[in-house]
Amino acid sequence: MFTLNCKGRLLDLSTPVVMGILNATPDSFYKASRQNSVDAALRLAEKMIREGAAILDIGGQSTRPGSTVIGIEEEMLRVIPVIDAISKTFPETIVSIDTYHAKVAREAVMAGTRIVNDISGGKFDEDMLRVTASLGTPYICMHLEGTPGNMHSHSITGDILLHLIDYFREKIRVCEAAGVTDIILDPGFGFSKTVEQNFALIKQLGLLQITGKPVLLGVSRKSSIYKTLGITPEESLNGTTVLNTAGLLNGASILRVHDVKEAVEAVRLCKYLH
Repeated sequence: MFTLNCKGRLLDLSTPVVMGILNATPDSFYKASRQNSVDAALRLAEKMIREGAAILDIGGQSTRPGSTVIGIEEEMLRVIPVIDAISKTFPETIVSIDTYHAKVAREAVMAGTRIVNDISGGKFDEDMLRVTASLGTPYICMHLEGTPGNMHSHSITGDILLHLIDYFREKIRVCEAAGVTDIILDPGFGFSKTVEQNFALIKQLGLLQITGKPVLLGVSRKSSIYKTLGITPEESLNGTTVLNTAGLLNGASILRVHDVKEAVEAVRLCKYLH
């Protein structure tokens, strides 16, 4: 069981919680998650909160393969007004910033963010861990080899879970040495992994409990689901729920999703299966 100190607000993970995805981008892979105005973002935030989201994750840089890389200033123009509006309108909701830039993380926390979510695990910006430590927020550390643009050319050989355990043990050491205390692990479903490795990750997710850190699972509408089923991202809700359920039964503490209601229902039902 875990409790995170989100800048003075405690987040109890003794029961898994749901993180809603809110993309302030024009090019995220799932069109329904794109919010191109503050008003639209507020409407989606209200819906997700009403459906049971404990966290809202705000991102301004798409990390899908082939996405356009934007500058730090453009990223801040996209996310800071949204974070400010959501934090003021829904002050009881914990907001997370999805960024790999330390400057964006700092400005986001000043605007109301309480968690930093970094897909690079501190690799893309050498100041990220030091800045996160100074901000006093929990840090979501994801596994990624290479960059979003070339990650699929970085193959991982051998047992994927052994690789992840070794990776995260070193990342935890580096994070703690920098002063980051509340660390959440994201195994990076869909990043730098084959379809077979993604499914092996779900099947053996419980092995990550050896690290002693809570695990976030982000499978929502990803290509391993819709390509395996021969469907589209828009048709992938059922497949997402199946994998979220498997993840919950194998120890996931946070589900990062586009569809909050269905994920919350999965959490409620899985409580009766443990």
